[in-house]
Amino acid sequence: MINKVSPDLASAVSAVQDGSVVMIGGFGDAGSPTELIHAVVDRGVSDLTVISNNAGNGLVGLAALLNGGAVRKIICSYPRSSHSVVFEELYRAGRVELETVPQGTLAERIRAAGAGIGGFYTKTSAGTPVANGKEIRIIDGEEFVFEAPLKADVALVKAQTADRWGNLTFRLTARNFGPIMCMAAAHTIVQVRRIVPLGAIDPESVVTPGIFVDTVVQVAEPMSERTAVIQERAYP
Repeated sequence: MINKVSPDLASAVSAVQDGSVVMIGGFGDAGSPTELIHAVVDRGVSDLTVISNNAGNGLVGLAALLNGGAVRKIICSYPRSSHSVVFEELYRAGRVELETVPQGTLAERIRAAGAGIGGFYTKTSAGTPVANGKEIRIIDGEEFVFEAPLKADVALVKAQTADRWGNLTFRLTARNFGPIMCMAAAHTIVQVRRIVPLGAIDPESVVTPGIFVDTVVQVAEPMSERTAVIQERAYP
């Protein structure tokens, strides 16, 4: 019997090891798998490469992972925000590497990995420092930059509902990077608000099929990263 439900968060993130490349879903607070990230903090792993939209906020979630010294490099679109104090301090001190990728390019590089595409050409970043060292091709008289796919060992994703096979639904824009990250990682771990019986999800409503999911764990009342930042809460 296929059953991908993990009994707890610690067991769910056991696939994250020292040196793992980890994709983390979310767009700010929307879709951020905060409890999974905190479980990785508790594991005490190190030398991680993180692929995410931003570099964390306040002292919770991704910022807590950075603050604990677990991250060697981050690949993201928005390393600076009004509350990204931890990343800025680490970067200025030379304790974390940064690769900045335009947001649309980041999403497409992840999607390309999941779709088995060997890369693509885009006009985005042509003529900028982001294109340095990359292959340039002239197409219809314009410069295009070659971008390679982004793969990961593990993806941490937040969804709304799952069944024991790992079929997922998402809530509104909280789906953001989640579905493509599920496809681009060798091992996908998903926290959900509800785990429902097999067959309870209308097949037409499934956003991510269970074939792309390895582990699901229920977090019925997930933390609001935004609220935690406003309240100046920290983890651990």
